[in-house]
Amino acid sequence: MEFIAMNNPLRRFVQKNFEFPMFQNLGLFIGGKDVLEIGCGSGYGAELMYRLRPLSYAGIDLMPEQIKLAQRRQIPGYDFRVMDATDLGEFADNSKDLVIIFGILHHVAEWRVALKECARVLRPGGKFFVEEPGSEMLRKWDSIFKWEHPELGHFTLDEFENEIRNNGLVVNGSRRYFGFGMFSATKQ
Repeated sequence: MEFIAMNNPLRRFVQKNFEFPMFQNLGLFIGGKDVLEIGCGSGYGAELMYRLRPLSYAGIDLMPEQIKLAQRRQIPGYDFRVMDATDLGEFADNSKDLVIIFGILHHVAEWRVALKECARVLRPGGKFFVEEPGSEMLRKWDSIFKWEHPELGHFTLDEFENEIRNNGLVVNGSRRYFGFGMFSATKQ
């Protein structure tokens, strides 16, 4: 059910017209950067980034079905891989300028490990952009849609922001709206 919800015109509209511009308002600049997108899904976010000319792009997702959809976009030079966000071992320490997440860590029971991995692959001065729903919003969704997000993946937005800081990232900006949080941070 959630796979369908994440692969429809409404989701793409929100990502293009709200989420991506909000990241840009928080300082997202992609041109000439090595980019890693965690939870790339069908590759729509990658398509938005392509127009801004990153130096390199890698997108990972745990679902092979999503990676197949992303690969069908045939974006020149883009690397889509099936990979777990808690083990980014295929990427060297300090190898990425940007790590971007369009709201997938709430699916990851070990989200703290995933955040630690994001910080590890970022270069000093690298930027981290993430959007996530807080636990209260997740409980509402789960009661309505029966999506059954892992309870260990539930976190308050304050808890999430503190964990970003606990991984050596300085939060530069944040926006909170309707139970969601968007954060921009820099690796020290």
